[in-house]
Amino acid sequence: MGILGGNPKEEPMHYGEVFGTWTFLMSSQSLVAGYQTLYNHTGDGDLKKIIKEAIDDCQDAITKVEALLKENGVGLPPAPPERPEAQLDDVPVGARFQDKEIAAMVAKDNAAGLVACSKIMGESIREDIATMFGEIHTKKATLGAKILRLNKEKGWLIAPPLHQQPSEND
Repeated sequence: MGILGGNPKEEPMHYGEVFGTWTFLMSSQSLVAGYQTLYNHTGDGDLKKIIKEAIDDCQDAITKVEALLKENGVGLPPAPPERPEAQLDDVPVGARFQDKEIAAMVAKDNAAGLVACSKIMGESIREDIATMFGEIHTKKATLGAKILRLNKEKGWLIAPPLHQQPSEND
């Protein structure tokens, strides 16, 4: 068996795995704080459920990645403080994000998270890390489908120009 052939948890993390997981953790912590704030700006009940699911998924990933980094002696990034819950009416109208803007932000962040997970999976030589990020990726893909469906149902989706094939009669 080769040098990295035993229990993956006994193998050292390489620098790319450390950097990727540490950066993912820091980003996820920031997303939780941001989504807690956006939750306060949201009026649509369906969008609130999506944001709550995104927060829960991020917190689950945070727990797993923190444990991995601690087990490997890697210092954790500082986490922003939890945001308090507020009523929508407490946010001044001119300072509020609109629900369609919030939905677009969550969709964008989720897509970036899918790319980050894929990158970490592709760079990992430790199977446990690749598997962990495969599971996180799957949750993000499921959430992405829900966000897309919500954006379509609410009429919030702004599609780029659609390419139309010219007909033979043109």
